[in-house]
Amino acid sequence: MNGKVISFIGILGVGLFVTASLAGGLLLENYSFISQYISESYAIDTEYGLVLRTFGYIPSGILITTFCLLAYRKFPPTSPTKAGFYGLSIFYGIATVITGFFPCDSGCNPDLVNPSVAQLIHNLAGILTYSFAPISIILIGLGLKRSPGYNRLSLQAMAYGGGSILLVILLLSDPTSAYIGLIQRMIEALFVLWVVTCAIALRKK
Repeated sequence: MNGKVISFIGILGVGLFVTASLAGGLLLENYSFISQYISESYAIDTEYGLVLRTFGYIPSGILITTFCLLAYRKFPPTSPTKAGFYGLSIFYGIATVITGFFPCDSGCNPDLVNPSVAQLIHNLAGILTYSFAPISIILIGLGLKRSPGYNRLSLQAMAYGGGSILLVILLLSDPTSAYIGLIQRMIEALFVLWVVTCAIALRKK
């Protein structure tokens, strides 16, 4: 497939994710982008949750998964690069689809008081995302480092992956922080920024 088409798929996936996350917070009364999780904006009982999941998060995850599975073929065929793109497709793309199909309970039930099955699946997908997506980005960076002409992209991958690991540690160190929503959005920003960076690199090729 043409690199520009693949690039468009990735940017469209990111665009849907960003739009849904912004719209969800703006549509909910008294919602805080700083102190509340993104998932709370499309929880099972929210007014626009179904719309956001159906037209935002689920198609976004599908597009990002597709982008990752196609994009790695356009980069140097090293084992770390392939593993990284596959990992990102699973732990970020597919995981986003899963969280859309299985939204969290009201308020995302942080204390897991009689949690629904959907809440448990949602939490598991989130844990896997924040555990393995950063590692996947770093793997891509390590793979690209082996090829001439990709040094800058490799350094960007290492920076995004390393930065997201530090933020995940900060997120987990204090789950009751008043800035939990901000920290999560910073992590997600690094993930989507990497997808956009790869998409731009494909367009330039």
